[in-house]
Amino acid sequence: MPELPEVETVRTGLQAHVAGRTVSSVEVRHERAIRRHVLGAADFTGRLAGVTIAAARRRGKYLWLELSHGEAVLAHLGMSGQMLVQPGEVPDEKHLRVRVRFADDGPELRFVDQRTFGGLALDDLVEVEGETLPGTIAHIARDPMDPRFDPVAAVRALRSRRTEIKRALLDQTLVSGIGNIYADEALWRAKLHGTRSTDRLTAVQGRAVLEAATDVMSAALKAGGTSFDALYVNVNGQSGYFERSLAAYGQEGLPCDRCGTAIRREPFMNRSSYFCPKCQRKPGSRR
Repeated sequence: MPELPEVETVRTGLQAHVAGRTVSSVEVRHERAIRRHVLGAADFTGRLAGVTIAAARRRGKYLWLELSHGEAVLAHLGMSGQMLVQPGEVPDEKHLRVRVRFADDGPELRFVDQRTFGGLALDDLVEVEGETLPGTIAHIARDPMDPRFDPVAAVRALRSRRTEIKRALLDQTLVSGIGNIYADEALWRAKLHGTRSTDRLTAVQGRAVLEAATDVMSAALKAGGTSFDALYVNVNGQSGYFERSLAAYGQEGLPCDRCGTAIRREPFMNRSSYFCPKCQRKPGSRR
């Protein structure tokens, strides 16, 4: 799934191209794309017609369009969801699911999703710590790139859990925005193995891994995110290129950029973890 840099890249594009515009009509091309909106397609399209999009917002990996009347369109990008801004004369994409037209007759917003794991839904905005968030994600923690992120509190939260550090980094209620790719990259930079117990982390190690996550996601954001195929793109359909700079994730068998040892892959929660067996010693392993 897209992580913070990929979602922020999309958010920036949406803010530039759809914020301040008024919706004229919405066309749902595939009911599954709005399955999270339990009142159905007629309610979804009817409630959006005539509404102005105030802003594009994000917390962690979660993206929404804030509407002028106190609701939001929460976007779940899933495995292959794309929010594209396209002129009306551009032919429809093969996997177009939802089309949003605007009153100014300018470029339209298209939700395209090949695998249909993602979707759109209307949600009420609620106030959390002085900010408004869709109620569905009100429990999500701040991410390391949030100006109000508290690293001391985040480290304390990580160390209070009895789990492995990688699992904790993926827990969006502790710290948001980090997924499998950037967790592996942050752990590599911090020289920590993903199975290290969080209750045995020092405060220095906790700060180091969060600072590493912030640094790697900032670098990825500058590169437009990480795109392994044509499914992760910005609103103009362009792929990011940070995969060229990955040091651990997806690098199985290649030499570690620090020590030259071959990067290793291990199964992890139906996915994979990538690490350097020399730089990132497993807890209890002999040196």
